[in-house]
Amino acid sequence: MPMRSAVLLVVACGFLSCLTCCETTVSNPRATLANRDLSHRKHTKSIEMLALESQLDDSDLKLLEGAVWRPGYDRDVRRAALNLLWRSDADRTVILLRRQLPRIIDWVWLTEVCQWVADRDIVELDPALISSWGRPRSILTEEEDRPEYIALVRMHGRDDIIELVFDLFLASNKPSQRGLRQRCWDLLHRLGERDRLIELASGANPNPDDLLLVDLHAAASTYGMVPYNREEIIWLQKLREPERAWFWDEAAKSVDMLPDARHVGLEMRDLAVVVAAARHREDLLAATDAQLLSQTESSLRSQRYYSEVSPGTTDTNPDRERFRTHRHKLTWGDLAAIQLAQEALRYPQVRSHLFDYADRDHVDESTEYGGIIALDEQGRFEVLEFLPRVRSHDRRFNAPQTMFDAGYTSLFHFHFHAQRQRNSDHAGPGLGDMNYADNTRANCLVLTFVDVDHMNVDFYRHDGVIVDLGTISRPTG
Repeated sequence: MPMRSAVLLVVACGFLSCLTCCETTVSNPRATLANRDLSHRKHTKSIEMLALESQLDDSDLKLLEGAVWRPGYDRDVRRAALNLLWRSDADRTVILLRRQLPRIIDWVWLTEVCQWVADRDIVELDPALISSWGRPRSILTEEEDRPEYIALVRMHGRDDIIELVFDLFLASNKPSQRGLRQRCWDLLHRLGERDRLIELASGANPNPDDLLLVDLHAAASTYGMVPYNREEIIWLQKLREPERAWFWDEAAKSVDMLPDARHVGLEMRDLAVVVAAARHREDLLAATDAQLLSQTESSLRSQRYYSEVSPGTTDTNPDRERFRTHRHKLTWGDLAAIQLAQEALRYPQVRSHLFDYADRDHVDESTEYGGIIALDEQGRFEVLEFLPRVRSHDRRFNAPQTMFDAGYTSLFHFHFHAQRQRNSDHAGPGLGDMNYADNTRANCLVLTFVDVDHMNVDFYRHDGVIVDLGTISRPTG
């Protein structure tokens, strides 16, 4: 044999040998698939081998279920497992996806599963798609670009999507479905359906056992508004408890004093503001937006301002805490709250209490101090102290549950920046403070020492609204 032919023969044999050695071999497909530490090639080969069997038993189907959703499996493996599971037991596949689809965190896999569901028109998975869609995701995308929404549109058409979410909200009235119901509620707000939610709640004839819908109906029919998020729903439920019936009734009478057009714009945080205005400043109830804007701007014009150097927003505007920056966002409730805060801080007794409390915060380096500004039984402004049970460090205030309980009928949540008595670089809410406002949707104040006898005061609330109210002085004597 010529030398060249011999060499080629050796090379060819070596190549065939390499192919034989590189071919994935699996002797026990079940054990291999169960071992998540093995390669995706072995997992895929195991599924291919299981697909050749005439029938799979319960333990086999459990293995496939695990490959669909458990960590440690490649997407190709998940896809193969899902298809074989569907071919073997469609009902079982639907049950699995109903439970696991909303928990998928891999965006690419979630997108593929949603497409897979739509391709097969599995309308039984509408609740799972809506539940998943209702969860906020770290990937920022428009609602109409969400894979769950796209799948629902493919199966039902664009015009029916809102009704699907409404119907699921109404139907999900079992205690075990509270999370799903909350996600429907949040989603409908994200979709701009607040007016529809108020209409739905107001016109409902709820079953007495459906406590959430009973409370929502009460809020809509009494105040013309409903809560936005989970924390506000809890807020509403707390106000519906017998021990707070006095506040519910007084708030109802006070809201009736407002022009009808203002009811739709109300939020949970506005109820205490309306009550306080009815007691102290009835002129605020009837004032127009233009009048309130002019009055508030005038009252702030001569104040001395300071700002936080590490703000709780990405806004680099040096005027981010000034009234003029946020005036286009300010509601009647914001403007009335600001004027009531200014009025409360005019009282020497209120300022004296706040400075005394801030002095104690300055000495205690284990935590920030905070509390509530409310109206007492005689309708006077009062400061309520709530020290945190959990102390993290001197730049954090962990509000205790007792403070939240008191805050449901109160005007403001507040805390101090009192680490130093010349602390003007931190005169304003930080990132944690703004997150707190977004979550609780409460009206908040932060008071910051600028020197031993002066504190800067900032009003802030959800959606990045901050208004510097200027500086207050320690009362003399």
